[in-house]
Amino acid sequence: MRKIKVNLGRRSYDIAIGKSILDKLAGYLRKLDIGQDAYIITNALLKNKYGVGLSKVLEGAGFSCRFKIVPDSEKSKSLESAGQVIKDLAKFDQRRKVFIIAFGGGVVGDLAGFVASVYKRGVSYVQIPTTLLAQVDSAIGGKTAVDLDLGKNLVGAFYQPRLVFSEIDFLKSLDRRQVASGMAEVIKYAIIKDSDLFRYLENKHRDISSLKPVALEKIIGVCSGIKAAIASRDEKEVLGLRTILNFGHTFGHAIESACGYQGYNHGEAVGLGMVAASDLSCRLGFIDKQLALRIESLIKLYGLPVKLKRISTKKIINAYYHDKKFVGKQNRLVLVRGIAQPVVVRGIALDLIKEAIEKIA
Repeated sequence: MRKIKVNLGRRSYDIAIGKSILDKLAGYLRKLDIGQDAYIITNALLKNKYGVGLSKVLEGAGFSCRFKIVPDSEKSKSLESAGQVIKDLAKFDQRRKVFIIAFGGGVVGDLAGFVASVYKRGVSYVQIPTTLLAQVDSAIGGKTAVDLDLGKNLVGAFYQPRLVFSEIDFLKSLDRRQVASGMAEVIKYAIIKDSDLFRYLENKHRDISSLKPVALEKIIGVCSGIKAAIASRDEKEVLGLRTILNFGHTFGHAIESACGYQGYNHGEAVGLGMVAASDLSCRLGFIDKQLALRIESLIKLYGLPVKLKRISTKKIINAYYHDKKFVGKQNRLVLVRGIAQPVVVRGIALDLIKEAIEKIA
């Protein structure tokens, strides 16, 4: 088992990564001393597949468990859904010492973290991510949020978990589309921070796509380490260091919003967003066309779309203007000057942005 620490003083926590490590979870929880009553937010598929095993580990160590099932879709990330979960949690939390477990992918993690941040002005929670995307990215760093009709992640807080527990065995249940979605975030980390990882992804496609444990532990460990280091230095994105993690996300969030969170999942939208951001980097003279094509080829290699279907560019532009990364009326985009050379650019002309979006249309 590999351990990586997110260093935030008294709020520091471990990221545990490994295969067949679920039996070590209870020991972690006992050391944390965050409560005896686990309120587990998850979806029906995960509850049916892994609920018995998770309950056995927790109850065998003296913890009580309650599962709260939420739909497995972006629609669960809403104020309405959060309100329903909070009401159910309040009923459960009577004469108990409760803590929350986010047992699922990015949607469950965001929702559970948001609920933990506002219930009783904050209760402890643990991330047990079950998708590749969540293990390499969304479960780490403390960003919690729900969506509004106007845009993605507009209501939220920075609220750190007490532990991130990445059991690689859970990834065996993922279909190809879910694996590809997670790979979008892995590719993002390679582009913005690690040229060795970029080459590894190019050369080890078969091992990664077939979910070989050694390859998975490698990419999850590298990406978790990058995210942990950035979150430790710039937890709330006030220094600008954490901003680079948004590479591909500004366009990606606009695509998700424009299609009503249907048709493209988060990773697919980010993959499209990275193609657009790379094209814009090329248009601005930051990179040459050869590198832009190399990035696009890697995204395509892992089964991610590089062209939009059935979404108007006008809708994407409208959604783009509601992105929270605007500073007043000035846009802000993460682009690249090369692999592992990100740059934050403000005030880009709308015509250039439209051209980048049309590149993927």
